[in-house]
Amino acid sequence: MSPTKPHAGADQRQIRRVALASAIGTMLEYYDFYLYGALSATIFGSLFFHSDDPAVGTLLALATFGVGFVARPLGGVIAGHFGDRVGRKSVLIATLALMGFSTVGIGLLPTYDAIGTAAPVLLVLLRLLQGLAHGGEWGGAAIMTVEHAPQGRRAFYGTWPQMGVYAGIVLSNLVLNGFLLLPEEQFRSWGWRVPFLLGFVLVVVGLYLRRSITESPEFTEATAGAREAVKVPIVEALRTSGRGIFVTFGAKAAETGTFYLITVFALTLAARDTGPGTGTALNGVLLAALLSIGTVGVFGVLADRVGRRPVYALGAAFMGLFAFPFFWLAGSGSAASLWLALVIGLAVGHASMYGAQTLYFSELFDARVRYSGASLGYQLGAALIGGFTPLIAAALMLRSGGEPWPVALYIVGLCLVTVVVIGLWGQVRTRSTDAPLPTTR
Repeated sequence: MSPTKPHAGADQRQIRRVALASAIGTMLEYYDFYLYGALSATIFGSLFFHSDDPAVGTLLALATFGVGFVARPLGGVIAGHFGDRVGRKSVLIATLALMGFSTVGIGLLPTYDAIGTAAPVLLVLLRLLQGLAHGGEWGGAAIMTVEHAPQGRRAFYGTWPQMGVYAGIVLSNLVLNGFLLLPEEQFRSWGWRVPFLLGFVLVVVGLYLRRSITESPEFTEATAGAREAVKVPIVEALRTSGRGIFVTFGAKAAETGTFYLITVFALTLAARDTGPGTGTALNGVLLAALLSIGTVGVFGVLADRVGRRPVYALGAAFMGLFAFPFFWLAGSGSAASLWLALVIGLAVGHASMYGAQTLYFSELFDARVRYSGASLGYQLGAALIGGFTPLIAAALMLRSGGEPWPVALYIVGLCLVTVVVIGLWGQVRTRSTDAPLPTTR
């Protein structure tokens, strides 16, 4: 990615509109993500899966949660293909519409008692569609924002999609907690559906904003200067930017591992007999996510001033050093200590990596294959590392008799991988966006 000058047509109003449209898309992603995760672990097993053993039903429901992770890399490749060939704008409209359709579809889906085995089949299908949309959403939203942003503020504007992630966590917690105040019978019969249906509001606002934004100026410049569009962008990205995909995957290790440790596995610690309780932990995650909306922007400004690579590496190093203190604080049994661990982990450690991530990953790829390359590395990391981190952490604690130190070592290992990958191979090589890629021999 070149050290580009501000694009003449990209005024401040258009830049803010693009950033807001991107943030709303990622907000819907993670709004749904947390709703689905929470309900899979509680009531979806009995509503959609017929089993005499409630634990089996819950396990099957959680398996559908994992389907979304499996589909994400495929969604990134599909969206990247069209995003690099046709343009970012049309793909972003399609991913948001697909995400909205599948989210609202879950809210309207009949249960097992109503339609039998068709219920879990349709639930898996809708979850698969969510995963495909999720896989294509981040890359397009992040890249579109960065490619519109002016020189010197690109990392900051690149944090807007990241702010949407934290905002989605906050919104889903608030909405779900509100409906959990209903009597249990009402919540199980209709109350759980309303939060999914409310996601339609985000879809309408997001689609309105995305239809009104202009195509990425950098994509337009890159394709206008090329003799022909890249036929298969993911193949070209693997051929010409394999190092970028590797660095994106390696850099994602510390960020996604710590994210799911903080937002998912910490709830397991809190639910233990000596812990302060799941409700306390959820409120701590809510507070940490709310603060992160602000701190991620601060780290974006810092990344613009001192560089994306050092900020990202320092964030990963910080989380490696904080891994053991995190478990000491989270496992102390004190609500205040747990909240402190969650706030430091999410609003400082994770947010520092998130603040530099969007622009850093974008800079690793030429504009003509950027959507494909960045999405593949990002979504592979999210699926293979993020998706399995809670499971690995639970298995490690089981083998250690409930002691969390093996999980802390696991997080240290992920952070070390990220620091080494960024340090040895993560240097950004400046490329001219209007220069054609080498032709395939």
